[in-house]
Formats: sequence, structure tokens, C-alpha cells
Amino acid sequence: MLNRRSLLASSAASLPLFAAWPAMAQARKDSVTLAMTLEPPGLDPSAGAASSIAEIVHYNLFETLTKINSDGSVSPLLAESWEVSSDLKTYTFRLRKGVKFHNGEPFNAAAVKFSFDRAAGDKSTNKDKRTFSNLSTKVVDEHTVVITNKDIDPDFLFVMGQATSIIVEPKSAASNATKPVGTGPYVLSAWSKGASVTLTAWPGFRAPQSIRIKRAVFRFIPDPAAQVAALLAGDVDAFPRVTPRSVPQFQRHPRFQVVVSNSRAKTILAINHGKKPLNDVRVRRAIAAAIDRKAVIAGAADGYGVPIGSYYVPTAFGYVDTTGVNPFDLEKAKALMAEAGIKAPLSLTMTLPPTPYARQGGELIAAQLAKIGIQVKLQNVEWAQWLSGTYTNKNYDLSIISHVEPFDLGNFAKPDYYWNYHSQEFNDLFEKIKNQPRPADRSRLLGDAQRLLARDAVHGFLYTPQWVTVADKKLRGLWKDMPVFVNDLSSLSWG
Repeated sequence: MLNRRSLLASSAASLPLFAAWPAMAQARKDSVTLAMTLEPPGLDPSAGAASSIAEIVHYNLFETLTKINSDGSVSPLLAESWEVSSDLKTYTFRLRKGVKFHNGEPFNAAAVKFSFDRAAGDKSTNKDKRTFSNLSTKVVDEHTVVITNKDIDPDFLFVMGQATSIIVEPKSAASNATKPVGTGPYVLSAWSKGASVTLTAWPGFRAPQSIRIKRAVFRFIPDPAAQVAALLAGDVDAFPRVTPRSVPQFQRHPRFQVVVSNSRAKTILAINHGKKPLNDVRVRRAIAAAIDRKAVIAGAADGYGVPIGSYYVPTAFGYVDTTGVNPFDLEKAKALMAEAGIKAPLSLTMTLPPTPYARQGGELIAAQLAKIGIQVKLQNVEWAQWLSGTYTNKNYDLSIISHVEPFDLGNFAKPDYYWNYHSQEFNDLFEKIKNQPRPADRSRLLGDAQRLLARDAVHGFLYTPQWVTVADKKLRGLWKDMPVFVNDLSSLSWG
């Protein structure tokens, strides 16, 4: 059996073979293994609220009319170009020609209309159903579609690039949760429940030569210690949004790169207004005043976060600083509880999904609330249980969750949303925001909305997280910032 030295020596006798050997070795590196904290409940982002769905399928299996880039800008994707009417409500999209779905059916204007009508339909479970209900979609010809919005939405092109706006193939739409059919560069190869999802490059993609990663495996690793072990062992090439507790050791390690990303996410202590005495603003303000945001950021996010006082982040248009509306003040919190007639102990249940920030944050906040006489029982649930029990059935008192959608202020105007928050004042204000064409006036109204939510102490507004990605130093194309939750495989390559 030849050893390595004799093999190289014999290969050197044939110069072309020897010269090609490194290139052949490099060419074999066309796969990547990524890890995620949560497994998605399905693979159709237009039918479920879990952001983990989009982390796998958005831009990989399914595509949208526009594409959101790492810096938050918007570029053409399935739409090659568009025109906007003078009243800022009507968009004419020119669609890309020669595009097919994975099942061979053509992508066209009819598929766009079907997708958006489906998202607005009576049976829709799209988390942005309200947005699509405001749209009227008209087919002009096979490659031209006109979309009219009831409202003025300066972020409409961004919304058209979000995962809820995917274009689906009509005949296969009903089974997309388990058998996804899109127009993207990848297809589903395998789903090992509880372990991993495997995607492979689709030969029928319109630009197959641009796809350098031919096979991608998404592994599900919720435990922080196991996340670190998988990275160190080389079992995982990249872990986007990894639990940041172990970051220092990776920053010092020569084999890894650490990318810290800004986000548009809002981590909150969600409060169910449908439960007494949480429907009393004095109790909610007491809860807010009992929370030391800086301590929560240090303990739950390992310092990777910026305090917020309302449901808005510092990088967003129209942001105002409301952290001073309900500042950390234990004496004030105790006085508010007394004013509300609450006798200690007040027993509440905090439902926590499996993400480390929620579990760690839950322990911290429970200890803080105990100081004002609120006895919190921590209830750890799996992600599917959180989606069904907390999000769908509203069976909770408190919960810690990070809402990652960039433009979801309108959730507070939804009468059936899981918070049970109902405010005609906010609804009227949000209507003005949606229909205000002048940026300066829109910014002012957005500030008013943030202040109203802070005064109402709708939730315990905690922080906007900074996401941390740990990856092999040779992996190229990782997103620097995270305006939306995606793992865009088409941008990845090995250097």
C-alpha cells in the first residue's frame, strides 16, 4: 500500500495529473452543515408562525418577488422590475421569464395571484394574513401582475421579500409543509424528524452554475453545551444565532470566525391581557418596573442586546427612546401593586419555549418579580407546545419570546392576537401610520405609537438581541446583519 509521500512522488511523474490534484480536492468541498436551535414544525412559511421555517426554506426552496439583502436593501428576485403609482398604492411587477417550479410547472402571474389570494383566504394560517387581506392582485399577462394595496406602505417591497410572501405552485400548495415545491435553487432531500433536514441543489434551477454549495444539512441542537461541542468537533460548519455564552473561546480559536449581527427582533416578556389582574395597567407597570433590563441582557443574552422600552428597535425608522417610561424601580413597583389592591403573593405562570434566552431569562425575571410579591411558576414547553398552547390558544400568563419580524407593529391592532391587547387609541393611530405618505409625519406618528405602548406597559419590553454566528473561518458569504431570519445558501462558498 502506497503511503502519502510515495503517492505524491508517483503522481509528480505526470505533471497534468499532479497539477489537477489540488483542484480536484478543492472541488469536493461543496457541502455545508449548519445548525439551528429549534426544529421547524413544518416547511411552509406561509402557513406557520415559527421563524425556524424560514431559516431553512426562505430563498433556498421558496422564492419571493423581491429579495431582502443583509443590509436591509431590496433587490429583484422573481420580479425583474416594478413600477409604483403616484398614490403609492399600486405596484406593477414584471416577472422573470423561464422560471419553473420544482415539479416542472411554470412560474407566472397566475401563480402570484394564487399565492396572495391564498394568503388572504378564509382558511389561511399565514401570520401576515391581515397584510394580504388588504391586497388586490390582478393578472395582466403571463409575466405582468398588478398589486393594489388599500394602504400606503413604504415598506411594501420589503414585505414582498419576506417568507410569508413566497410564491407557491397551486397544485402542490396544500402539501408544502412536508413536501415543499418552490422555484428556489434547492429541493428537500431528507427530513429526519428531531435530528436534521437535508437540502440538495436542484439541477433544474435557472442558474445552476451560480450555486456552489450542492448539499446542505441543517442540524437541530437546542442544548447550549451540545452546540459548543458540535462546533469544536467539526460536526457543524456554521451555527447562525448560536447561544452566545461560549463566544469568547471561539473568538480566540484560530479555526473559527465570529460574526455579530444587528437585528430587528424584539425580545419581550409577553403579558396576556385576557387574564386578571394582568388586564390592570398598574399591575403591568409594576411588572415592568421590577425588571432590570441590563441584568436580563447580561444573564439571558450574555450581553448581546440593547435595552428597549417599547416594541421598536433603535435601528428602525421613527425610533424614539422609551426606556425611561417604565424604568427599573422596585419601590415604585411595590407601590403600584399596592395601588392595584394586589395582596402578595400573586401567583402567575411563565411559559417558556426551549430557546436558551427564554429559559435563562425566565429564571432571572422570576427572581426579580419575587421581590415585589409576584410568585412565578416556570413552565418549560417544547416549541410545538408553545405554538399551540401559547400562540394559538392563548393559554398562558407570561412568556418570554423574541419577535423577529421587522415590520410587525400592526400586531397590536389585531383583535385576535395572542396578547389579547385591545386599544382603540392604538388602532386609530396605526391607521394613520399606514396611510401617511409624508416620511416626517409618519416618523412622528410612529413615535406616538411607541410611547402609547410604553405607557400602557403592554409587555415587559426587554431588549433587541444581537445575533452571533460562529463558523469555520473558511466559509464565505455569511450575512453580516439579520434584517430577516434566513440562511441564504446561494451566497455561501468555501474559500
